[in-house]
Amino acid sequence: MKKTILFEEHLHHNAKMVEFAGYLMPIEYRGIAYEHQAVRERCGLFDVSHMGQIKIAGKDTVQFVNYILTNDIAPYDNKKMIYGLMLNDGGGVVDDLMVYKFTDEYCLLVVNAANKDKDYQWIVDHRDNFDVEIEDLSPYYSQLALQGPLSIKILQEFTDYQLDDLKTFDFDVLAVMGCEFIVSRSGYTGEDGFEIYGSNHDILRLFKKFKNISDIALCGLGCRDTLRFEAAMPLYGHEIGPDINPLEAGLAFAVKMDKNFIGRNALLASLEQGLKRKIVAIELLERGIARTDYSIEADNRIIGKITTGYLIPNTDKAYAFGLVESAYSTIGTQVLIHIRKNKVNARVRNKKFLTKKYIR
Repeated sequence: MKKTILFEEHLHHNAKMVEFAGYLMPIEYRGIAYEHQAVRERCGLFDVSHMGQIKIAGKDTVQFVNYILTNDIAPYDNKKMIYGLMLNDGGGVVDDLMVYKFTDEYCLLVVNAANKDKDYQWIVDHRDNFDVEIEDLSPYYSQLALQGPLSIKILQEFTDYQLDDLKTFDFDVLAVMGCEFIVSRSGYTGEDGFEIYGSNHDILRLFKKFKNISDIALCGLGCRDTLRFEAAMPLYGHEIGPDINPLEAGLAFAVKMDKNFIGRNALLASLEQGLKRKIVAIELLERGIARTDYSIEADNRIIGKITTGYLIPNTDKAYAFGLVESAYSTIGTQVLIHIRKNKVNARVRNKKFLTKKYIR
């Protein structure tokens, strides 16, 4: 089992550790509800060093990334982040990721932890005749996520860089405590915040500084999932995956059909035939929590399944995402969720569970 550079720190702070993506990672410290609320109201600190970082460099960098990615990175300025997806030939999702565009000849792809080895191999296998260098930098980088309304105030104490100059999805290379880090104004929580990449040693040093700040709560992967769900962000293996295409998942904003990319023909065919399924948001109208893979019923038959479901921490709101037949995707549609032996009334609603706090 792999461990991040912060493993001993997690144990020291009594984290509950679990296996995730081949790593031993903290699921929680003081409890998911406490940590969730800390991010919403103050600041949370996450170890996300299990994520993967893949370097693409060379004169064909933009063309190559555009070939393997659904989005178009060409129009973006340097030091911008771009969200996109890599697809298989059938249009299913290999992974979703963030592209850190340093220049037209250098990009860093940040991929999901569970997929980083297969992503790297998939990217290498599709290099074809593009003039690029591909390198897995994951062993070099560790990563922290500092998330919440107080994150900018806290981080600004450690750097002379004017963080107000960074807007959401901007990044730069800057000095923090005299060490060099890649810092982006981004995250997976719906709050303002920063993702910080550095060498293993430097991230450990920074974590030790952050952990003693009273406004910071150490956070595990448990609240990371409740936060991303409340912010209506997809999770690989749930709302997207090899058998779910990005149009079904409601991610058309990250798909540019006017360029060539792997999986484009399959998406065109899907559009021509009409989408047969869609990811929708669901609100439960009775007591219960809709868990992953619970069946969704309408008109006396199964019309889909739950992909993620939670009682939002510190509220009485039980929401879910579900993959349903398109005919049942209209907001207001009444459905039943199979929860153990019961059928619970629910309805399709909009995905705005939370107003995101992004800085534009």
